[in-house]
Amino acid sequence: MPFRYLDDIAIADVAFEAWGATLLEVFISSSEATLGVMVANSADVAARVRREVHLQAEAIDLLLFALLQELIFYKDAERLLLKLLEANIQERNEGWVLTAVLGGEPIDPNRHELLVDIKAVTLHQFHVEPFKGGWKAFVILDV
Repeated sequence: MPFRYLDDIAIADVAFEAWGATLLEVFISSSEATLGVMVANSADVAARVRREVHLQAEAIDLLLFALLQELIFYKDAERLLLKLLEANIQERNEGWVLTAVLGGEPIDPNRHELLVDIKAVTLHQFHVEPFKGGWKAFVILDV
C-alpha cells in the first residue's frame, strides 16, 4: 500500500501521507505506515494474534484517527504490534462506522528491530480527503 514519510513537517514527530483508490486502501496504508514507524521491517510482524474492533466517528478523518489510536492502545496495553488486515467502512446517518480485524503479534525484541515508540496520533493537520483517483490522508504521530 502506498505511503511516504515526510521530513521537515514536525521536528519531534513523524509525519506521513497515505493514499489509495478507496478509503479502505488509505486505512490499510496508514496502518502500515504507523507500524513502520515502530519497527524496521513490518513484514517481520506475523498475524498470529487477531483483535476485532468496532469504531464510530462523525467524520471520516476522525474514524482513521480512532483506528490509529487503537493500534497504539494495543501496543501500550498488550504489547502487540498490529496492522489492519480486514475492514468494512460504511457511511451512516450518524457518521462513519468501521468494523475491522487487526492482526499482529507480541513485541519480541529478538525478532523485531524496534525503532521509536509512538505516544499518540495528533490532530494537528490531520485530514482524510478525496483527491483525483481516490483518497489521501495526512498524519502526524507524536513520538
